[in-house]
Amino acid sequence: MAPLIRRAASLKDLNTFGIDARAEQLVELRSAAEIPAALAAARAHPPALVLGGGSNLLLTRDLPGTVLRVMLSGRRILDEESGQALVEAAAGEPWHDFVEWTLSLGLCGLENLALIPGTVGASPVQNIGAYGVEMSESFDSLDAISLRDGSARRFERDDCRFGYRESVFRRAGDAQWLVTAVRFRLSRTPRLRLDYGEIRAELHALGVSSPDARDVCRAVCAIRRRKLPDPAVLGNAGSFFRNPVVDAARAERLRAAHPGLPVHPAEAPGRAKLSAAWLIERCGWKGHRDGDAGVADAHALVLVNHGQASGAQILALAERIRASVRERFGVELEPEPLVVPDSEAPPPRRTRQ
Repeated sequence: MAPLIRRAASLKDLNTFGIDARAEQLVELRSAAEIPAALAAARAHPPALVLGGGSNLLLTRDLPGTVLRVMLSGRRILDEESGQALVEAAAGEPWHDFVEWTLSLGLCGLENLALIPGTVGASPVQNIGAYGVEMSESFDSLDAISLRDGSARRFERDDCRFGYRESVFRRAGDAQWLVTAVRFRLSRTPRLRLDYGEIRAELHALGVSSPDARDVCRAVCAIRRRKLPDPAVLGNAGSFFRNPVVDAARAERLRAAHPGLPVHPAEAPGRAKLSAAWLIERCGWKGHRDGDAGVADAHALVLVNHGQASGAQILALAERIRASVRERFGVELEPEPLVVPDSEAPPPRRTRQ
């Protein structure tokens, strides 16, 4: 079967920043039967960029080559035993719809990750996380196709080399992969995580004293809607910067010099995670606006497009924010979204943190 192929295709409605960029060639992949033809089209017009929901992406100019838009659909329970279920979703399934589907089946584990924009296939690429939970905690495995030679591979959890907002799929030097399906192992016994951020307070405001997983999902959605602008109304890609992870001793020195700086444990021993939002806000960027490129009024981590900003303008604002945090606190911020073409973006400064 042949996928739909469009030339000089607008990507404005396919990225949550609403950046008006064009792809030399856009290939829409809707079924597994279309994969060989889609890969052939991409190899004929390199380079290739795999696009899911466009929610973790900043387009800095028109894209040469091929954009592969993954629109594969389907979800199912593969196995269930002793209160544990193995579920699978195709890569093009919207992430939040998938989370709600699992909760409707009485399966727990993804409720803290509700309302994160994007697709299921993109979730392991960034190892998405929110409110004290990371996707990798429930991840089982995924299927992917090599963009280089079309070979198929199953990635188990250890193969993905998950880290804080990263995986093998994001790291330079690794093969490019087209994720086609992702599997998660979920439980019918809730192990609720309520101690991060405002979840307990939100549950109290909702009048919930004995919450279940669906209540947690509802609370998380309420918090996210209050703090994060709707991309359909105000273009954005959610949190633009990762929370920096530094040496624990350095974190304590920073907290002593800057009382109130939130510091959280990191996964690696002897490391600590700082609040990027706090650092940015203390530098005076919250609510800032340069033309149509700006920072959200309600959350300093969110860069926004007020209408006609280009990706280059948003990237320039991001670099000014990084420079000011570096100058005041000596801490390097790194962007969460993929910036493409990456030749437009200055390479991240490597510092000992």
